[in-house]
Amino acid sequence: MSETTDAVAVDATETVRRMSRTLRETLAYSRARNYVGWDYCDGLSSRLLRALPVDNKWVNLAFQETIKRAPVNVRPLFLVERRRNFMSTGLFAAANLAVDRLAAGDFPETDPSVDYAGEARHLVDWLLDNQSTGYRGFCGGHKHRIQTLDTLSHPADPSVVSTAPPVRALLAASTLDREYATVARTAADFVVEDLRYREVDDGAVIDYHTNDADEYYTINAGAIGARLLVDLYDHFGDADLRDRATAILDHVAALQTDRGGWHYRDPPEASHLSMDNFHNGFVVESFLRYEDAVGDRYADTVDDALAFYRTMFEDSGAPRWDESSAYPRDVHAAAQGILTFTYAGEHDLARRIFDWVHEELYAGDGRFRFRKGRVVSKRYTLMRWCQAWMAYAMAEHLRVVAGVDLPGLPSPAVADSDR
Repeated sequence: MSETTDAVAVDATETVRRMSRTLRETLAYSRARNYVGWDYCDGLSSRLLRALPVDNKWVNLAFQETIKRAPVNVRPLFLVERRRNFMSTGLFAAANLAVDRLAAGDFPETDPSVDYAGEARHLVDWLLDNQSTGYRGFCGGHKHRIQTLDTLSHPADPSVVSTAPPVRALLAASTLDREYATVARTAADFVVEDLRYREVDDGAVIDYHTNDADEYYTINAGAIGARLLVDLYDHFGDADLRDRATAILDHVAALQTDRGGWHYRDPPEASHLSMDNFHNGFVVESFLRYEDAVGDRYADTVDDALAFYRTMFEDSGAPRWDESSAYPRDVHAAAQGILTFTYAGEHDLARRIFDWVHEELYAGDGRFRFRKGRVVSKRYTLMRWCQAWMAYAMAEHLRVVAGVDLPGLPSPAVADSDR
């Protein structure tokens, strides 16, 4: 090898070791807190709000949005309760399972004294005990109320976005107990029945959650639902799962813009979000998962999507907010970039994003900060948004490059891509 090639290989090795060490620290921080913490939109968990003698939409919105948008973390002042999130529990479980396999293979910077498999089993069992009931299959919600202009959700109201990572965790945990996969299989019934899978002219659609409106379609939620069905198809081989996923992704592909990305909703004016970073990452990852498990039906869609998604990151690896705004630079967007480019085989770019987030948003004690602003940064930590997503992203990158296979997760046989 040339000196340049040698230097690149050394840099990659050092980044992998730093990522493994940071993952160990991140899981230790989260484990010490029993994976309990604040969340992005948890203002209605304020004990001050619950003490008020009224239950009013506008009061709810005032509390929720003030707490969510404040430049500093005001949750302690508002007595917002820390909780364990359903989605983040799935992410942490999958991360622990990956690290367990890495540690068994003497991967550098893992901690052999930690029972990562035991941690994963504890988390997966919690998912089973805390799933939403009264629905056709396994599912869950954020575990805190959320107020919108139209509805007030119950803590147990399930969505496809909250359910998909726990389904992957259950499938991965089938290496510990095959019954976990049996439960995961029922999530398809939740998607098809409770989220109203239905055919449209160019494919099929599903609802985001069980209280969804009919006036718009949340595109990334549809893609996530299709990916959930693909994960189940990859494990069980049921052609009906594959066909329904294909129909949903056909419709998502038809909604791709000329720029290669997707708006948050269809029609676009139904949301204040445009073609933002991490929601596009969700969509691209879903198509990559289909490519991994089924075939290259969407090759052109994926090529255009990746070309657009690369523009969501600066040369330094810093994540942009959307197609027109660089800031705020969000830790969740960085985590999603690591995941998406790992699965696309663009490992150098995934590591560049990690290097940026480690330099700019890592506190050095196993804790990731929320956002870097142009002027004001939000330096506090959210257990799902920061810790769970970064732990999962790092664990998945290390799992893939180490060649470790786990049920329900993309194949590790992803070489550096020439896309």
